[in-house]
Amino acid sequence: MYSIFSLPIHPLMGIEAVPYLGLGNSSTVLPRSLAIPMVEVSKILGLPPILAHSDLVLTNWTKKDPKGPLEISNLETIVSLPGGESLRGFVLVTVLVEKAAVPGIKALAQAISAILQSNEDTLLKALQRLRLSIQDITRTLGQMHDYVDPDIFYAVIRIFLSGWSDNPAMPKGLMYEGVSTEPLKCSGGSAAQSTVLHAFDEFLGVCHSEESADFLCRMRDYMPPSHKAFIEEIHSAPSLRDHILDRGQACCLEAYNLCLEALVELRSYHIIIVTKYLITAAARARSRGASHLPEPSQALENRGTGGSVVLSFLKSVRDQTQKAILPLRD
Repeated sequence: MYSIFSLPIHPLMGIEAVPYLGLGNSSTVLPRSLAIPMVEVSKILGLPPILAHSDLVLTNWTKKDPKGPLEISNLETIVSLPGGESLRGFVLVTVLVEKAAVPGIKALAQAISAILQSNEDTLLKALQRLRLSIQDITRTLGQMHDYVDPDIFYAVIRIFLSGWSDNPAMPKGLMYEGVSTEPLKCSGGSAAQSTVLHAFDEFLGVCHSEESADFLCRMRDYMPPSHKAFIEEIHSAPSLRDHILDRGQACCLEAYNLCLEALVELRSYHIIIVTKYLITAAARARSRGASHLPEPSQALENRGTGGSVVLSFLKSVRDQTQKAILPLRD
């Protein structure tokens, strides 16, 4: 299959939501016939035995017309879950967000090379490309409004992404029969499991609060091993921020700050999206009464799919990005 990152799709992805998380009748045991092969395949892929971002998004799309454009009208999901067209839209818009990040990821490598060669002109151009990529991510994220119904996302799709770690509806986790004598706690699929913003933060030198940093570090364990290694390579590379502070030209300092400002705008827009699809949708679900939609556990209302207390986390990472902006030189 064709994928941006050319990863093998998890062959058991379709069963990872079996416990139907967050509802009052949540299962606490994954049967042996599912648990054992699921864990074995996950070990081969280097991933935890749960639906992750790489399963649902990175390896879960294909082109309808192989020669056609990489646009939502020419894309289809490979494996689906309940949620209909909203689930399809959620997956494919997220695929396009990853596509929008590709020039930015390439710019990181170009910028690091420029720092090593003390080439300020190349560094400036790389930072400009990174800013444009971040801005394109923000614009692409806006397509969620066109393709994903908030009520369907909140009541249906999110349940299958909730996981069984930091989930008040499943405080003991999930027993994988035939695998472990104790329940396992795994976080659900989350945008925090995407390599993109981790890489941008490492490159730009954004330092998060201890609580947020701990959560983000845990999310790296849900990335394909090569993606996690890529972030670690950026972390060990020469520091862009130190270069800007010590030797960088004024134009590079300005370009660096513009990258951070674009990242702040992206994170602010993400807060708007989450407010619509989680907080506001939760309030609407409470007031709706009887409905054809499932009624998710109220314990999950303020939780992101990865288990974070979502708005406080998103505001924290946004504010820390803002604090990273450097004063301009006189």
